[in-house]
Amino acid sequence: MAPNYAPQWGVVSDSVQILEALKARALVCTQCGLADTRTQVVFGVGDPRARLMFVGEAPGQNEDLQGEPFVGAAGKLLDTLLDEIGMQRSEVYIANVLKCRPPGNRDPRPDEIDSCKGYLREQIRLISPEVVMTLGNFATKLLLNTEIGITRLRGRPHSWWLGAMLVPTFHPAAALRGGDRVAGQMREDFALVRSLLDATRGERAPMERDFEPSQMELFG
Repeated sequence: MAPNYAPQWGVVSDSVQILEALKARALVCTQCGLADTRTQVVFGVGDPRARLMFVGEAPGQNEDLQGEPFVGAAGKLLDTLLDEIGMQRSEVYIANVLKCRPPGNRDPRPDEIDSCKGYLREQIRLISPEVVMTLGNFATKLLLNTEIGITRLRGRPHSWWLGAMLVPTFHPAAALRGGDRVAGQMREDFALVRSLLDATRGERAPMERDFEPSQMELFG
C-alpha cells in the first residue's frame, strides 16, 4: 500500500496550515534509506501561495547542512535569474523531488523517488502555482511522465496538472558547468516564464480534457 502523505491531524481548512503539517510529517519521515544518511530533511522554502514554483532534483551538501534548497552556487545563479525577470526568492516556492540528500550527491534511485514523490504532489496541490518550472532531468521526467531528455524539452510550455503551465529548463548546476551557452538558454526559459505569468495575471487555464491519465496519476 502506498504511503499516505496527507496530514491526519484534525480538520484544517487553510492550505498554509496543511503545508506546515505536511512539513512536520516530512521532517521525521523514514520511508526510504536516505533517512539513515541525511543531516536534515530539506522540505522546501518560499511563499506558500506563490504563483511560480521550482522543482529540482535533490538536496546537495550545502542544502543538507542548512535545510534549505538551492543555497550554494546553483542557488546564487537561480537568484540571479529570478532577479533578471523582476522576481525574488521570497516570491516563489522552491522544492525538490527528493527531500533528503543522496550520499555523495549520486542520482536519485527509483525507489527513493517513489517513496518521496507524495510529498511533492501535496506541495504542488496545496501551493497551486500558476507556473511550475522543473530544473533538470529528474524533475522534468517525473512531472511530465516522460523519458525525453531535458535538452529536447527545455523552453517548451506544457499545459499541466491543476490548470498550471509547466516549463522545463536546465538545472542551474548544469549552467555552471556548461558556461554561457547553457546560461543563455536558461535566461530564455526564465523570460518565457515571466511572459506566462504576465499573461495569466492570476487567471488559470481550464484543465485540458485530453490530459493523459498516466500524467494525472504520475505521483502514484
